[in-house]
Order: sequence, then C-alpha cells, then structure tokens
Amino acid sequence: MRTFNKLMCLTGLLLLVSAMPAMAQIANEVTFEAPFAFYAGNTKLPAGSYRVTQPDANDQLLLVESADGAYSVFVEYVPIDSAEPSAKSEVTFKKYGSTDFLNSISVQGDDSGMKILQTKAEQNAAKTATAATHSLAASNGTEAAR
Repeated sequence: MRTFNKLMCLTGLLLLVSAMPAMAQIANEVTFEAPFAFYAGNTKLPAGSYRVTQPDANDQLLLVESADGAYSVFVEYVPIDSAEPSAKSEVTFKKYGSTDFLNSISVQGDDSGMKILQTKAEQNAAKTATAATHSLAASNGTEAAR
C-alpha cells in the first residue's frame, strides 16, 4: 500500500509539472544581421551580426552578443503569449527619431515570445518622439537543422 501511495504521488507530481505552461525560451540561439546601430538594454551596439542566447533557462535574461564576440550585453525580458505560433523568427525594434531599441524576439513555431524591458533611456525617448516599430528576419538553431 505504501508503494502504491508513493507511485500515485510521483505520478501526480509528474502530471503537474508537465501541465505547467512553457515559458518563452531560446532553445539554442537566435541570430540576426542589424544594418544599423541599436540599443540593447543600456548598451549601444554597432551594426553587424548578432546572436541571442539564454544562458540560464531559469532566468529571464538574454545575452546579446556580436558574432565576433567584441560586444555583449545582458537584457531582461518578460515572456509574452501569442494566440498562434510565430510563423517566422524575427527581432523587433522600436525607433524613436534616429535611435533604435531592441524590443522583442520571436522564434518560429513558438507560441510565446520575449519582450525586452524598457530602459530609462527608451522611456525618455518615448516621451519626446513617436515610436516606429520594425523587424528583422532572424534564424535559430532548429531552423538551420531542418
């Protein structure tokens, strides 16, 4: 009887964990080419090739780094849910005047994305200019494997 109770508790725990909604995560990495300089967090990054990874799946932090490793910055994000899975991987920016800020990342096939938290600099820019949103195509490790 004791073994049966342990088995039932373990089964219930397993069902509970598997029923939890998946948080937005980057499985491998997302890469993109930015033809313009942009802010990621409080750091201004030059035009170039970038990769975004999530070093720890338990933290809501992303590492944005240039392909050559010369520039890198951690940014905080919040998961955002979508009614349908993303049709493509993309990186979205908000442009205030002539300044671009990293805004969000979506991964093809995922029904959740990552909204980058606004910095004080972006909040100040939003007070003085209207944002124009634009996106760049991105790729991730699972797309390359297909």
